[in-house]
Amino acid sequence: MKILHLDSNHPLLISQLNQLGYTNDEDYTSSKTEVQNNIHNYDGLIIRSRFSIDQSFLDAAKQLKFIGRVGAGLENIDCNYAKNKGVKLIAAPEGNSNAVGEHSLAMLLSLFNKLNKADHEVRQGLWLREDNRGIELNGKTVGLIGYGNMGKAFAKKLRGFDVTVLCYDIKPNVGDDNAKQVSLSKLQQQANVLSLHTPQTPLTIDMVNSKFINAFKNPFWLINTARGTSVVTKDLVSALKSKKILGAGLDVLEYEKKSFENLFNTTNELPEAFNYLIKAQNVILSPHVAGWTIESKEKLAQTIVDKIKKHFNS
Repeated sequence: MKILHLDSNHPLLISQLNQLGYTNDEDYTSSKTEVQNNIHNYDGLIIRSRFSIDQSFLDAAKQLKFIGRVGAGLENIDCNYAKNKGVKLIAAPEGNSNAVGEHSLAMLLSLFNKLNKADHEVRQGLWLREDNRGIELNGKTVGLIGYGNMGKAFAKKLRGFDVTVLCYDIKPNVGDDNAKQVSLSKLQQQANVLSLHTPQTPLTIDMVNSKFINAFKNPFWLINTARGTSVVTKDLVSALKSKKILGAGLDVLEYEKKSFENLFNTTNELPEAFNYLIKAQNVILSPHVAGWTIESKEKLAQTIVDKIKKHFNS
């Protein structure tokens, strides 16, 4: 089979596929139209986030047997249309789950201890000890929405703390020794921290809005390393202003392009809500890199190879 690679990944991906007898072509610069005109020659496609795979692209891929996405989600692919055409979809959420768990914890501890604020002030010659008094994670209740690979990885990291960990998921019986599965209403009644670990689906788009936020009994901290579309930014800002949300760690934003490679969908003036976030001292922002570590790059590639091998070479 011939495989076309549209994004650069860890070299083991192509090396091991070569060893399995596949022909691997790389095209990291052509436009989507140029790639689409050539895709009929390929049996497999490996993509990260360069562009979306829509119906017209899939129609042109006459002999495509699989698409491997070197990442966790598949929302840049028209999954239903691909499946209807018999195209196998392969993702790698196992590959960067540990990285996401560590990033989530890092954001939470940084927020609790005001590390970004304190660092900035010391660099400006300010030594404000009382103003930077932190709070401790011990004794808090952490609520996780989404308890798949990412949620489980974060819960595992929390085992070293004296915390209660609750999880909510649309799938039944996913709780384990690291997190007790509860209803959404119970999570909202008890949580001091909310961390999102959900894929992008119709159920999760705009999930965290004013109604959702106000259903929480306690003021809480928000961590989002999942998808930016899950949080309505203007409602988040309102909650930050009212102190219903005490602080936020955001690795993803609703303004991201679907490719995740760039921030804004348009070149218009920065949204008012985003302007608030970038100035807020109780907000930490990172550029969709929670799963973007040296180690995860290798693990993601290895996961894709292993799944291709299992499906097509077993």
